Amino acid sequence: MYRYDEFDHQFVKERTAQFRDQAERRLKGELSEDEFRPLRLMNGLYLQLHAYMLRIAIPYGTLSGKQMRRLGDIADKWDRGYGHFTTRQNIQFNWIKLEDTADILQSLAEVEMHGIQTSGNCIRNVTTDHWAGAAADEISDPRPVGELLRQWSSLHPEFSFLPRKFKIAITGAPTDRAAVKVHDIGLRLHRNDKGDAGWEVLVGGGQGRTPMIAVTVRDFLPEKDLVPYLEAIMRVYNLYGRRDNKYKARIKILVHEIGAEKFRSEVEAEYTRHPQQATEVESRELARIAAYFADPKFEKLSRFVPEFEETKRSNPAFARWVQTNTAAHKREGYTIVNISLKAPGEIPGDATGVQMRVMAELAERYSFDELRVSHAQNIVLPHVRLSDVFAVWQKLGEHGLAAANYGLAGDIIACPGM
Repeated sequence: MYRYDEFDHQFVKERTAQFRDQAERRLKGELSEDEFRPLRLMNGLYLQLHAYMLRIAIPYGTLSGKQMRRLGDIADKWDRGYGHFTTRQNIQFNWIKLEDTADILQSLAEVEMHGIQTSGNCIRNVTTDHWAGAAADEISDPRPVGELLRQWSSLHPEFSFLPRKFKIAITGAPTDRAAVKVHDIGLRLHRNDKGDAGWEVLVGGGQGRTPMIAVTVRDFLPEKDLVPYLEAIMRVYNLYGRRDNKYKARIKILVHEIGAEKFRSEVEAEYTRHPQQATEVESRELARIAAYFADPKFEKLSRFVPEFEETKRSNPAFARWVQTNTAAHKREGYTIVNISLKAPGEIPGDATGVQMRVMAELAERYSFDELRVSHAQNIVLPHVRLSDVFAVWQKLGEHGLAAANYGLAGDIIACPGM
């Protein structure tokens, strides 16, 4: 997974110090709520009915055991012992005190996390397939592109004050596990007749009070041209998107009102104005980023593990869970483990501080120190040896995390505001 460089560390450190000063001024009455509101929203802090809510970014849904453990510690120290994983692959803490927020952000910065651009009319957290880098059907891991887009969109001077919030999703597999058709921009990797990989670019999807399915504006976009093309889309939206009515300000409304063909022609015209030499820089940066997402050191294992098969035969409860909560891995002898946060009687997407630390421990021990958050509000251990699956299941069961309902009717998505 991607690691901060010196610039990232310094930027987040300075941003945390800046917000500490802003919060202190608000607490002293030197800033009114109207003055403080845009400042806190830039850092993911919402004021809800009974308390502040802090939303923390988990870029493309990937985090380490250390990061998950820190989230669990924050839940216990500064919230009410739990956090809520969201449909944007982020996490929210719903009972935060304003006087604690700067300390929380400092604690997050220590493990390379923050809340920047998790709210406001900007490009939000870029989401991906939660099985990225592990799925058997994957063409290519989309997370390096997700990181490239995160860097491109962070504090982008043109796109920090859009008509409305903006959400991008990416999938690198034929099976759409990222819900790209219900996002402002959806990107689906596929191959053309020559075998070259490129992006289908979809625009104008969304749910909410006006649900719409995205339309395709480019059937095949070469990978090297992705950022310039996205900039063209953003500029057209920034220019024509409505700012007089927030309920009609999303890009889906713009595409619907002017029509897909008109929108497409405006984007293509803007795209031709982009200096093409910039794509060379982006290609080099993507290659640099991709090195952070190289496969872990997989062992050469057998597809058939007798002990695993025998345990399934002798333990029906384990067999049911394996059937519903595991998925085919691209490497023989491994599987993808999906941890349902939808245990009967529990709030969908919620996990306690203890449960977060348990999942962190399992990731470090059994999944190359890697976890994923899914847009369906579950957690994934992407690289588990078949020989370790029973031990993982037992540990999950001890902490209420072994519900065998992944992808079934009980796997309900619920991400309401308060």
